[in-house]
Amino acid sequence: MFRLETEVDKSRRDLLRSRLMAANTAASPVLRALRGTPEERERPLHIWALEGHGDELAGGLVGYTWAGWLHVSFLWVADRHRGVGLGGLLLAEAEGIAVRQRGCGAARLETWDFQAPDFYRKRGYQVVCVIPDYPPGITEYTLTKRLSAEGLAAGALS
Repeated sequence: MFRLETEVDKSRRDLLRSRLMAANTAASPVLRALRGTPEERERPLHIWALEGHGDELAGGLVGYTWAGWLHVSFLWVADRHRGVGLGGLLLAEAEGIAVRQRGCGAARLETWDFQAPDFYRKRGYQVVCVIPDYPPGITEYTLTKRLSAEGLAAGALS
């Protein structure tokens, strides 16, 4: 017999997370190998584009690296700066840091159909997941890209 409760409980959440991590570590040699290494934790990666000499935000990228992957959480460019390459510059900078400084070999991100799936496809990302009606009336895409120092150098030339 079980009693189900629905209240938010941070201590139970933390206990559940630790138990899930322990079960995942026991089941996966890859996750087991990560434990106790710097790659075990997510490392924030933030890049800000500021206008001129001020603090006016023209665009930015927020993400993190973990287990050899760059995860782009947010990429935004102010309306007046769209179409001039700032978004591509922010993404290329994040990919470069991920490869050269953090040893990443791949990147992933999520975007909605009205946002920028074509922007990412043009930069080598491939759709690996499509979720229709998430939220209702909108399609969410998950995209990934293999990263390499050679690929970054080739991309810089194009």
